[in-house]
Amino acid sequence: MKAERKFPWAAVTKKAEKMLNAGHVWVYDAEITGMSGQPENGALVDVKGPAGKYLGTGFLSLSSKIRIRIISKNANDTFDEAFWERRLRYAWQYRKDVMGDEIGYCRLIFGEADQFPGLTVDRYGDVLVTQVLSYGIEQIKGLLYTKLAEILEQDGVRIAGIYERNDLAARKLEGLEECKGWYPLPGRKTPVSTLLTIEENGLKYNIDIENGQKTGYFLDQRYNRRAVAEIARGKKVLDCFTHTGAFALNAAKGGAARVTAVDISADALELAKENARLNGLEDKMDFLQADVMDLLPRMLAEGRRDYDLIILDPPAFTKSRKTVDNAMRGYKEINFRAMKLLPRGGYLATCSCSHFAEEWRFKEMLRDAAKEAGVSLKQIEARQQAKDHPILWGVEETNYLKFFLFQVI
Repeated sequence: MKAERKFPWAAVTKKAEKMLNAGHVWVYDAEITGMSGQPENGALVDVKGPAGKYLGTGFLSLSSKIRIRIISKNANDTFDEAFWERRLRYAWQYRKDVMGDEIGYCRLIFGEADQFPGLTVDRYGDVLVTQVLSYGIEQIKGLLYTKLAEILEQDGVRIAGIYERNDLAARKLEGLEECKGWYPLPGRKTPVSTLLTIEENGLKYNIDIENGQKTGYFLDQRYNRRAVAEIARGKKVLDCFTHTGAFALNAAKGGAARVTAVDISADALELAKENARLNGLEDKMDFLQADVMDLLPRMLAEGRRDYDLIILDPPAFTKSRKTVDNAMRGYKEINFRAMKLLPRGGYLATCSCSHFAEEWRFKEMLRDAAKEAGVSLKQIEARQQAKDHPILWGVEETNYLKFFLFQVI
């Protein structure tokens, strides 16, 4: 360590040093072997290995098992306003580079992948929706929000408002309160409504950023929905766990003969119906309120073979490594049923948004489900989350979405 370092330090185990050197950016409480002084919650702390080597600087979180979140491994960085502005510009430039004309509705900040640990920022036109799951980021969010709005405005994008969706139980693990509402941006009046209309893949959606899941919409499946639309022409489609109808609408727009959208939530289905009407697709679609876990076995028991394409986009069945085995049994159940319900030559789109359902586990589950269903899977595509949700190598938590498109033979 350099003698002139001004931050308190935390010494970590060899295991933690190995993980950080491999690209990860978290230090768990159990991996800390010593700490200088008594730094405050949210303070910047240098991390050093067993031999004293500098490994990075990060935010301290005294309430979380993730005790330090690294923001830089460069000992020459100074964490002033200019530092954070550069980081924001890097993130914005990346989206301009990879999203092109689709930058109007995309994820602008994807937490650790953009070196903003615990911060999510989604753009819905002239409104940004944010989530903060890091005590350190919470302390500087005002600076980040203001600077981000300024940077976008310099590129001709005036942000009307920033809505915070901090109503997540995970904030309690950081010692933070749950809350949601408009963040007061200097010089801007707070927007009146939290109901927005967005566009994706040529389709319009009404979304509710106050009460909808996550930040109001799932932007990460954009290109996977497009892949489904490309094979939907002329087919009878069953979209399970439809939520606001995104996969179903893409299939209908792609020329499906008929689409049935299923969800257990009446409110989600009402929004899906609105979105169908908004796009003039209501005559091609049916909406069914049902628990998919009950519906698929009932259809199978009835000997039905009504659909040529089945889409499985369930919510995360596990948010913990402790429950991953139960989750994989759930994934296997719905995939097995779908494979049995499809005719030979039918199509299956299936995915998981849980990081803990790792790709190898998901593939193994699909192989087992196909074997038990007595079918073979012809892979058409294997995809991940959209490119505005970049995967940072070394931080496997950023690699979470698995999407497969098969023909069942």
